[in-house]
Amino acid sequence: MKTGIIGLPLVGKTSLFKILTRVHLDAKAAHGATHIGVATVPDKRLDQLVPLYKPKKVTHASVEYVDVGGLVKDRAKDSAFLTELRQVDCLAHVVRLFDDPVHPHPAGSLNAARDADSVDVELMLNDLDQLTRRLERLEKDLKKKREPQLEREEAALLKCKAALEAETPLRQVDFTPEENKILTGFMFLSRKPMLYVINLGDDEVSEIENVVQKHNLAALAAKPQTKVVPFCGKIEAELSELSDEELAEMMSGYGLTEPGRDRVLRATYELLGLISFFTAGEPEVRAWTIERGTNAQRAAGAIHTDLERGFIKAEVVFWDRLLEAGSLARAKENGHVRLEGKEYIVKDGDVILFRHSG
Repeated sequence: MKTGIIGLPLVGKTSLFKILTRVHLDAKAAHGATHIGVATVPDKRLDQLVPLYKPKKVTHASVEYVDVGGLVKDRAKDSAFLTELRQVDCLAHVVRLFDDPVHPHPAGSLNAARDADSVDVELMLNDLDQLTRRLERLEKDLKKKREPQLEREEAALLKCKAALEAETPLRQVDFTPEENKILTGFMFLSRKPMLYVINLGDDEVSEIENVVQKHNLAALAAKPQTKVVPFCGKIEAELSELSDEELAEMMSGYGLTEPGRDRVLRATYELLGLISFFTAGEPEVRAWTIERGTNAQRAAGAIHTDLERGFIKAEVVFWDRLLEAGSLARAKENGHVRLEGKEYIVKDGDVILFRHSG
């Protein structure tokens, strides 16, 4: 899974990138155009399973982040910038709601809704430019021969064009499964799910749970394929440097129940409709990421295509039942382990052993 971090200049994008990925950048590198790093997804369920198996290896799920630098007017025409952004699964737009007299907001004031709209406009203009050029080619091809496949593509793109001209990002448009299939190859920027990371000042850390109401962001949070998550960048930068013991003490002092990095990662999973299941044994205890609603056979394919092809049954136990039993053998004795077929819908927190042929 890959997430692109975007936003206007001086909003804290690279700070968020460093906090999430724990990549250390010197001052010169921090001002570079693009940074790529991987964030380990914290999961207390996985951590609690480790003592049962004492594995040689523990592997958490991960999210790759790409920080592409400040998005300014016409930057969305930069091909290198676009190549990075088009490859991501979703976008994390850092929106600034903190004061800094030394580095004032480029627009001269703080307004989350305005900034969200201004960046969306740049994304939509790029999408409009891309699909307009494709429509021109389609029109020429259809004059030569009326092919049903090209006609369906044209209809889907005209639907997109109408939305963009009405200043509606494509993530807010309802598409049919067939239209979604047609549009996948275009990798339109405004069609990608959007996570708004609201970067607050230190003085608002105690009100972090009420940010949506306080700053009138309910309309933004209610948009389709959109989530809003608050984040105190300066404080989180300090927390990211602490040991576990110091972290717990400092968070308690700020009234925080979890680090902002955990909150952002969880919101990303929720936005994309992702869950984790686990495989556990002496060689490795590991978390695997799949889409919610994935059946057991396709979940096996997340591990290896051979497991999906040779799928026979899935031996399933929920993580807390396994933890409570103390071992898989005891969980079986207690009747908590089930044999499921290929159509079983995997649940968040399932521990699975796949039986397969070959």
